[in-house]
Order: sequence, then structure tokens, then C-alpha cells
Amino acid sequence: EGDYYNTGRETFIAPVEWIDGWPIINPNNEEVKFQYPVSWKEVKQKDGIPMNGNFNYTYLFKDSLEADFLFLRTYDPSWFSFTDPKGYLTLNLLPETAMGNKNPAFIGKRQQHLTAEASTELNFSANQENEKAGLMIFQSETHFYFICRSKSGTKNVIQLFKAGEKEDNMELIKEVFLDNSSDKVFFKINAEKDKYSFSYATKKNDWILLKGDMDGKYLSTRSAGGFVGSLFAMYATSSGKISKNKASFKWLNYKGNDETFN
Repeated sequence: EGDYYNTGRETFIAPVEWIDGWPIINPNNEEVKFQYPVSWKEVKQKDGIPMNGNFNYTYLFKDSLEADFLFLRTYDPSWFSFTDPKGYLTLNLLPETAMGNKNPAFIGKRQQHLTAEASTELNFSANQENEKAGLMIFQSETHFYFICRSKSGTKNVIQLFKAGEKEDNMELIKEVFLDNSSDKVFFKINAEKDKYSFSYATKKNDWILLKGDMDGKYLSTRSAGGFVGSLFAMYATSSGKISKNKASFKWLNYKGNDETFN
């Protein structure tokens, strides 16, 4: 809508013509097209990650991360592993948060479509209220939403936060008690252009809507600044306190379904 968008850092290939010694990119068109005819056949790499168009892809955490995962600031492999337990991406709960300027336990994948969905399976049990782990849609330290599992008193809860106005402060949007005592929980974030919805489940695909119609313009470049777009991120934090707890993610699924490519 207008100049609002939640994608960023896109890379485009466009035709070039040399005219009077100058390269003219995308001649005869004001905007880069979604598709161009080419004179060679596409060669798809076996087990390659989809990079464009609409797709549905699940990341499995065997012994390494795919190349399209991103960290905040310094890459530090000391706080995550693939062996504790094996077959999971396990994050140590760090005191650092996504609101600061340090290196939190945050591993993200770009939102590549205006209509998109990210979901994950998490095994985690909070011991204290400051311990939280879940799925985030992140534009910057001051503009994000975070759906997580945590504690409220002695009870397990699912919480939805947005970035607060002050550093190291989040605003609680909604909280529900989690009756299931299992450590396993599923999270899903849906992006529908300028609206986001947040769901959870204790059984795979048995989704419960926690909160819908959250403002997506809040995450846009025009509102949040910068030009980086948004990330779906697996995130775990002990909110400024030392913790020995861990959060284990079994997989991350990403779906993109923009009308342009249908």
C-alpha cells in the first residue's frame, strides 16, 4: 500500500543495454519486472533453497545452518548447537535481548513475500518469568512482535509482545495460560500484507489464534526506518539475568504466496 512494505535487501537481475557508452539498466521500463525472457535454460540445484517466486520450504536442523540465516551483529557459535539434543537447533538463553546492541540468541530468516507464513516446533520450559523463547517478526530493536512461551508465577503461559518505547522493555499485548504440561509447543506468524496474526498449538497444525490483525505498517521501512525489511526469527532470552536454560527448535517452515507469482 503506497510506500509501505515489509520486505528489504532484495536483489534483482535486469537486462542492460550499452547506449552511447553508458549502461542502461532495464531499458524501456520504469520499474524492474518480475520476469524477463532469457535465452538459457534454468538449472535447479539438487536440494537447493528456493530463492524467488512463491514457495514452501522447511529447514531441518541436522548439523549446520543454511546460508540464508542471519544473526544480529557478531556471529558467535558458542550459544547454539545441533547436538543437545541431536536433530534440534538448541539456543542457550542469553541475558542479551533483541532490544539491545549486543549479540542475543537470535537466528532469523528474511520475510521475502508480502503474504507469508513462518512456523516452528519448540521444545522449551521456562523456569522463571524472565525466561522466554519463541518466534519473532523483527524489523529493528524498536520495532518487532514476539510470540513466546514463558512463566507467569508458577503457570506456563503463551505471550505476545511488541517492542517497548524504552530499551530492554517489551509491551505485553496478550497472555494466555498453557494447560498442556508438555515442553513441546508450535508457533506460527502469518503476514497478510499490512496485517500480522500470531498462533500457537500444542498439537501440530491444531492452531489456536492468539491475536490477529496486528499492524504490519509498524514494521515497514516508512514507520521503522532503515531499508532492511523484516526477519522471522527463532529467539530465546533470559531478559538480563544469567540462566542455564535452553530452547530447542526442531524445524522452521517458511511459505511465500504473493499474488504476483500466481
